[in-house]
Amino acid sequence: MVEGGMKCVKYLLFAFNFLFFLAGLALIIAGAVIEIKFKEYVEFFGTSFSSVAILLIVVGCIIFIIGFFGCCGAVKENYCMVMTFSVLLSVIFIIEIAAGIAAFVMRKDLQTVVDKQMKIAMTNYNTSTGVKKTWDTTQQTFKCCGVTSTADWVKDGPFKGKTPPYPQSCCKDSDCTKNKEPFNKPCLMEIKDWLERNIYAVAGVGIGLAFVQIIGVIFSCCLARSIKKEYEVV
Repeated sequence: MVEGGMKCVKYLLFAFNFLFFLAGLALIIAGAVIEIKFKEYVEFFGTSFSSVAILLIVVGCIIFIIGFFGCCGAVKENYCMVMTFSVLLSVIFIIEIAAGIAAFVMRKDLQTVVDKQMKIAMTNYNTSTGVKKTWDTTQQTFKCCGVTSTADWVKDGPFKGKTPPYPQSCCKDSDCTKNKEPFNKPCLMEIKDWLERNIYAVAGVGIGLAFVQIIGVIFSCCLARSIKKEYEVV
């Protein structure tokens, strides 16, 4: 009876590890996507999002290593390896919960941080190639102009006394001589909405991974218990 139950749990643990490997792959992909998407806007966000992307990739790789303990422990029916797998999985889960809480608290400061960084970058529009590229890409991609309004380019930017009083990228045709009507949407709100959508996507991946981890801890503990009972019987 114990042997039959242990085999059942072993197969379930194998099935879980397959899902776990997929979860690790999903984290690596999510990290790569964040790195690629936010690289164009590095002047607005600094290296913070790049650090998050690297962290996701590293955690994804660690998950693959942890999965190795689960597979080997299940195959060899090794109590020590299965428990190691369970403990490591629990530690990763706790770290993810802590990171999730920190991200939830910090999200309130997101608009303030981006607003500050955008205004600083705006003053360097004509002196930094990187800043100019970031602003032009942002305004054409999101079809917006300025931080909170077009007037920001005169008030905080280098376009005071110029005609038109904003960059070419503010115009709908990328050429203010053809169409002098700029985009009327503020870039700050567009970027804020875009950030929240991407953050929710990453959060969804994290929640899915956390659910998979809980199942893994349960399966590994059950298998470890079965292995221990078998040793006691022998």
